[in-house]
Amino acid sequence: MTKEELLAASEEDYMNESQLAFFQEYLEQQKQETIDHIQNAKAQLNDQPEMNDDADRAQYEEESRISLRIVDRESKLLPKFDAALARIRSGDYGYCLESGEEIGIQRLLLRPTAEYCTDIKAARESNERLYKE
Repeated sequence: MTKEELLAASEEDYMNESQLAFFQEYLEQQKQETIDHIQNAKAQLNDQPEMNDDADRAQYEEESRISLRIVDRESKLLPKFDAALARIRSGDYGYCLESGEEIGIQRLLLRPTAEYCTDIKAARESNERLYKE
């Protein structure tokens, strides 16, 4: 199944066997790409060039900070991929964890690890901002 076929499918087909198979493959691919990004960023951190002046050292330190942020951000995604794959196995994938409503194909294509429909996610983010201040 392609993304185009997925988007063209009827609402009755939501999270049928072929759609779940598509998302399982998609999530596994995204997870592997994330692992590859993490490994590349770590390799850049370990590949310390010879630095002859302060400008080289400053540039290396900035590149290292960027690589560390990549490793940190993408490492946090790995458990989300595993959780989404577990929801596929349990038959809960594609449905909001809080309301049980459909998350939607378009949202899942953009964020395959999504756990909440857009309404619930917006409400949760609003509450987070409210209590953060």
